[in-house]
Amino acid sequence: LHEIGREDIDGILYAEFELEFGAALPSGYHRLQLLAAQRALGETLVVAAPERCFRPGPLADGARLWGPAVQLYALRSERNWGIGDFSDLARLVEDWAALGAGVVGLNPLHALFAHDPAHASPYSPSSRERLNPLYLDVEAIDDFRGCEEAQRLVRAAGFQARLARLREAPMVDYPGVAAAKSEILGRIYVHFREHHLAAASARGRAFREFQARAGVALRRHALFEALQAHFHAADASISGWHRWPREYRDPDMEAVAHFAAEKVERVEYFEYLQWEAERQLAEIGARCAARGLALGLYLDLAVSVHRAGSDAWSNLQGYALGASIGAPPDDFNPNGQNWGLPPPRPDRLRTGHCEIFRRALAQNMRHAGALRIDHVMGLMRLFWIPPGATAGDGAYVHYAFDELLAIVVLESHRNRCMVIGEDLGTVPDAVREGLARVGALCCRLLYFERDAQGGFKPGADYPREALIAVGTHDLATLAGWWEGRDLRLRRQFGMIAQDGIYETRLAERAQERVRLMLALEHAGLLPEGTVPDPSGAQALTPALVEAVHVFLAAAPSRVMMVQIEDTIGVSEQANMPGTTLEYPNWRRKLPETLERLAASARVGALAARLAALRRPPSRDRDG
Repeated sequence: LHEIGREDIDGILYAEFELEFGAALPSGYHRLQLLAAQRALGETLVVAAPERCFRPGPLADGARLWGPAVQLYALRSERNWGIGDFSDLARLVEDWAALGAGVVGLNPLHALFAHDPAHASPYSPSSRERLNPLYLDVEAIDDFRGCEEAQRLVRAAGFQARLARLREAPMVDYPGVAAAKSEILGRIYVHFREHHLAAASARGRAFREFQARAGVALRRHALFEALQAHFHAADASISGWHRWPREYRDPDMEAVAHFAAEKVERVEYFEYLQWEAERQLAEIGARCAARGLALGLYLDLAVSVHRAGSDAWSNLQGYALGASIGAPPDDFNPNGQNWGLPPPRPDRLRTGHCEIFRRALAQNMRHAGALRIDHVMGLMRLFWIPPGATAGDGAYVHYAFDELLAIVVLESHRNRCMVIGEDLGTVPDAVREGLARVGALCCRLLYFERDAQGGFKPGADYPREALIAVGTHDLATLAGWWEGRDLRLRRQFGMIAQDGIYETRLAERAQERVRLMLALEHAGLLPEGTVPDPSGAQALTPALVEAVHVFLAAAPSRVMMVQIEDTIGVSEQANMPGTTLEYPNWRRKLPETLERLAASARVGALAARLAALRRPPSRDRDG
C-alpha cells in the first residue's frame, strides 16, 4: 500500500492509500479485504470491467437500426383483457419484424402496486427489479390451460362481457383489469399448487429452481406484496410499508419471519406471478432473435423507486427515504420539479457493494437487447430536495460516477445488452464524455436539435453514437406538436399562466412548423404540392409525417425510434409532466388495434421507407 494523501476532517486524521494489482483482474466483481493480524479491518467491492459496453454484432459493424417505440399498456387487440400484454408484445414483434424493424422499444415494465392498480406511472415503481404482473397474458399460462374451472369462468357470458367493456374503453381501467386478472390468476395458482408443487412435477421443480435463483430479493418482494395485501384487506387506508404495524416495517424483524412461515402459500403466489412474467418476457426475447431483430427489445430503467414500495422496504438503508429527487428551477419549470422519489444513498451504495444497482441493471437487461437508463446524469449527481422543502431549497448530491459506470459496462457484457443513456436537457459535459468513453449511446430528439438560428439540424449533423427520435412519451406527439395541443394543455393546467405568453408560444410554434418544412424542402423531402405557409397554418398530412421521419432516418445515428402514435396521427401524448389527476397519464390507449395496425397502408408505407434507409442485418449478439 502506498500512502497518497492525508486529510484532517473534524479533528480526525484520514489517510488515503493506493494499491496496485500485479496482474489484470478478470472481468467481474471481486472483494478486497484489508487484513491486520488475520483480522479484517474492512472490505470493499472491486469492479473489473471491459473498457466499453457490449455492442451487438450488426451495430458494431456500423448498422443503423430503426423500430417502433410503444407504451405496452396502450396496445389494443381483439383478444387482450383491456391492457396491452406480453402476447400483444409478441404479436407486435412479429408484425414489425416483417416490416423491417430491428428493435422494439417499451416503457419500463417495473412492478407497480397490486393493492393500488390506479397508481399507473411506470417511472414511480414499487420495484425496479420485478415485473408488472398486469402484463401477463393469463390465457397463455400453462396452468390456465390445465384448469377447467378457470376456463369455465372466463368462457362465461358475464365475464366475456366484462372483458369486452375493458377492451373497448378508451383508457386503461387499471382497477378493472387487475380485478379480472386476479380472479383467474388466484384459481390457476391453486391448480398449480395441487397438480405441480404437491406432485413435484417438472413444472413444479422449475418453479422451485426459479425461487432458488432469485433468492432473497424475490422473497422480500413477495413478502412485501403479501403483507401489503394482508393489511390493506383489513384497512383500505393502509398503503405502503410505512403504514404497517411497526413490527413489520423492517424485513429482518421477527414478526415478518413469522408471517412468512404462516403464509407460505400466499407469499409464493406473488413469486409465482413473477415466475410467469419472467417466462413470458423471456419467450418474447427469444422470439426477437428468431425473427432476426438485430437488437430486439429495448427496455427502460426508471431513475428510482416509490418510497412506499417493495424495493424501499427491502433495502431500508439504501435510500434517503425522507428526501426526494427532482430538478432545480429553470425557465421551463420556474418552481423546479419534485419527482417524489427517494434518492439512493451514495454512502450505502458503496458499503452495500452497489447491490441494489447491480440487481436492477441485471434484471432489466436479462431479456433485452438494449436498456435505456433514465436520467443517466443520476450516475454522477442527483438533485436532492429536503423533507418538506421546495425544489428551490434543493442541492446536488454526487455519486461515484466512474464506479457506477463500470458496473453498467460489466452488466452490459454479462447480459449481452447495449446501453443508452437518457441525457436530454442540461447535463454536465463529464456525463456525456463518460457515456462516449464506454460506448453507451446518447439520446437526441428532432424537437431539440436546432442550429444557432433555431432551424432544424440536418440529419448529417446528428451524432453517430446516438439513439434518435422525433419525441418521447413526455413530449407532444408529432401531430400534437404540429397543432400546438401541448401548449393548449399547458395553458389549461396553469403551466402557462398569462395569455400573452401563450399567444407568443403559439406564434413561435407556427414559425417552428415553417422551419421544419423548410428543412424538409432543403433535404428534397417536402411532399409534392406542399408549400411552406408563412402563417404556419399548413395541415400535417400523412405525407408530411412520412417526410419528417425520412428526414430523421437519414442521420448517421445508430438507432432510430418511431413512436407508434406518430405513425397513425395521434394528437394526445402518453404523459404530461407536472400533472397528476388533470391528465390521464399512462392510461391512454392507441385508437387502433394491433390487427388494424398490421393492415394499415399508412404504417406500411412509412415502414418501407425507413427499412430501405436503415435496413438492419440479421441479429447477432456476439459483438
